[in-house]
Amino acid sequence: MNGRAHRPGQLSLYLTGKQPCSYLPNRDARSLFIDPMVAMDGERYQLLLEQGFRRSGRFIYRPACFGCQACVSVRIPVAEFRPNRSQRRNQRHQSRLQARFRPAGFEPEHFALYRDYLLARHPDGTMAEGDEESYRRFLLASWGGATELMELRRDDRLIAVAVTDVLPRALSAVYTYFDPRQAAHAPGTHALLAQIAEAQRRGLAHLYLGYWIEACRKMRYKERYRPIEAWDGQSWRRYERGEPIAATSTADEL
Repeated sequence: MNGRAHRPGQLSLYLTGKQPCSYLPNRDARSLFIDPMVAMDGERYQLLLEQGFRRSGRFIYRPACFGCQACVSVRIPVAEFRPNRSQRRNQRHQSRLQARFRPAGFEPEHFALYRDYLLARHPDGTMAEGDEESYRRFLLASWGGATELMELRRDDRLIAVAVTDVLPRALSAVYTYFDPRQAAHAPGTHALLAQIAEAQRRGLAHLYLGYWIEACRKMRYKERYRPIEAWDGQSWRRYERGEPIAATSTADEL
């Protein structure tokens, strides 16, 4: 962080310096952070999610990149979600899996799966984020609200873990990792559909998916879940199946 942006009410916001973008080549990125010393709870974080923010570890941020509007916060209105043909097929296969939500905490089995997942993503061996301390800081950090870990198992074998924040009116999908040997069976899709089903079961309104980025393949998959709503900097706009999502600014003032 390199400076305070402004202080609306009791929230202090800080703007980072430029750094290489993690998603788009030859781009610089900057983020707007909530002061990490601010007392946070589920209700306050829910309000921030509703204004396009996102959590990484204990830090709550939103992209604030000059001249770039590629990152668009998206969410699914779960009561109205209608799976497409591929997702319906996935749901049928999902019946063979057992989904269980449990309070967040360190489990050696989870950590071993996380390391396998990272190793598959970084076969050159660069796994700076793959040590236990980084894992705890990234996925298990205390942020003032409730986090649960959704396990997906087949015959007691751990297939995937989806880190999920539980909020007053929504679930927020933080991060999902899975057995890379199961990649052909779309465990990430299994996990997201299970999170939608859990939000429906709990009577919640939305599942927040983080940022959709049209030009980034690993972030573009979110547009397959319809209807979907996207934050345009002022309000949430709904997109039906077949309707392209518009990339809009997320760098407005609170």
